[in-house]
Amino acid sequence: MTTAQETRTEVATVESRHRGAARRHRILVHLTQVAVLLAVVGGWQLTVQGSPRSVILYGVPSGILDRLGTWISQGTAIGSLGDQILTTLEEALLGFVIGTALGIVCGIALGRIRFLSEVFGPFIKVLNAIPRIVLGSVFVLAFGLGLESKILLVIVLVFFGVFFNAFQGTREVDRNFVANASILGASRWQVTSQVVLPSAFTWIIASLHVSFGFALIGAIVGEFLGGYSGLGVLIKNAQGTFDANGVWAAMVIMGAVALVAEWLITRLENRLLRWRPARLAGPDL
Repeated sequence: MTTAQETRTEVATVESRHRGAARRHRILVHLTQVAVLLAVVGGWQLTVQGSPRSVILYGVPSGILDRLGTWISQGTAIGSLGDQILTTLEEALLGFVIGTALGIVCGIALGRIRFLSEVFGPFIKVLNAIPRIVLGSVFVLAFGLGLESKILLVIVLVFFGVFFNAFQGTREVDRNFVANASILGASRWQVTSQVVLPSAFTWIIASLHVSFGFALIGAIVGEFLGGYSGLGVLIKNAQGTFDANGVWAAMVIMGAVALVAEWLITRLENRLLRWRPARLAGPDL
């Protein structure tokens, strides 16, 4: 009994040490990140602030903060800052959801059905080779300056990343699992929904981290090419008036939105993929 108690005590002590080491490591990482950020921003401020020409061309951190404060308190030239953020988010989220859904469905369908892959594979390769940003101008001409043209551009940008991951994830499923499920009497739909989709889900979730960044890019570029409101219009107006601080201020907002989205996607990944074994080592990006 004493030996068992000693073993439990030793295990608890080792676990406590590991938790303490992990906590100290996280603190060290965060402090280093803050130090790097302060060094970059401080060096930028000190390098640029002495030259009026450099301030106009490159902006300065203090000016960026002033511009953000003005936008928050007084609004922008095209409306309140909240409205611009919501417009861009609406375009990015709608396009992201639609593009992700289409990419998953088409990727799994072509990965599972050889005939569809042989028929549509060449077309998808050709479409993927087209510079997709260029399609933004086509969408603006065809659908006008409203939400539709931006959402379509976001869909195109998101679709291919999700599609190829879903397609490859479907092809990488262990064939023994598929064969065993078929032997046990599972229908083709049951094999796809209960074997193939869960196995490919890791690939699909991995594509979402990159795809939401493309969704924001699509929304911003679409607004830049032609729009009434949004962060892209703010950037375009700031560029037209040589307001580098305004350009950087809009980019800071975009970065904050992207970080929040990345955190939410990571939470979703951890919840949906709790069955995965713990990684042995390596950093998380």
